[in-house]
Amino acid sequence: MLVFLVYPLVDSFRLSLFEWNGLGAGRVFVGLGNWAELLHDTQFRHALRNNLLLALLSVLIQLPIALALALLLERAGRGSQWLKILYFLPLLFSSVALGVVFKNILDPNFGPLNALLQAIDLPWLAQDWLGDTRLALLSVALVVCWQNIPFHMILFMAGLASFPRELAEAARLDGARPAKVFWTIQLPWLRGTLRVAAMLAVIGSLRYFDLVYVMTGGGPEGASELMATYMYRTVFSSYRLGYGSTIASAMFLVVTLIAALGLRLTRRFATPV
Repeated sequence: MLVFLVYPLVDSFRLSLFEWNGLGAGRVFVGLGNWAELLHDTQFRHALRNNLLLALLSVLIQLPIALALALLLERAGRGSQWLKILYFLPLLFSSVALGVVFKNILDPNFGPLNALLQAIDLPWLAQDWLGDTRLALLSVALVVCWQNIPFHMILFMAGLASFPRELAEAARLDGARPAKVFWTIQLPWLRGTLRVAAMLAVIGSLRYFDLVYVMTGGGPEGASELMATYMYRTVFSSYRLGYGSTIASAMFLVVTLIAALGLRLTRRFATPV
């Protein structure tokens, strides 16, 4: 734990106090100069805003679809084994491989998505999905959601597996419709699972990197820039290891703060009035 967690964290904060390209001995102590620069960095604020939007889309898209799939598979019974394998497949692929695949699918010139839209007489829907500043982040967010829905589906299936079926059967015998059974009994039962799934979706979205970097590199014109892609470009393209460490340390603080606030709010929400 000291080697893999504490030391990198402490060293990142230490490097944030230097102006250094990461090579050679030209390291200059600047104190809190990098942190002062970060406070006025519009690109970092833009990346943070994109991260928060990605987190919001992840919660609003991933969780309802994952819950619906979990309910569908739970009601399908034993005959749903092949469906479980099919829905679980996206989680088995590496993010880099998925990024390459979807980058080709969404390509405006030879991608199959635009070709399909034109083939079914919907050419006005064909877009430059990753090259348009208005669509790039949304396109990437949908791929991120598609990749992570199976994980949340498994969480909800585990929650539903622990649900006492006699409660639902008793409600049905009393004349409750399936929709009412879900909203009044099953959904409150899954409250803890929903809380965990939402927190994991938010935290995962705040530190997302690989798939987004492969698909867009943070472009076009920074439209899909995230904190992690901005940190990577700062260190390996601008050769500013000290400022990159400042961005990484700020990411840690942002994720920790939002996770702490989220846990506090969800606990308060879970407390009976």
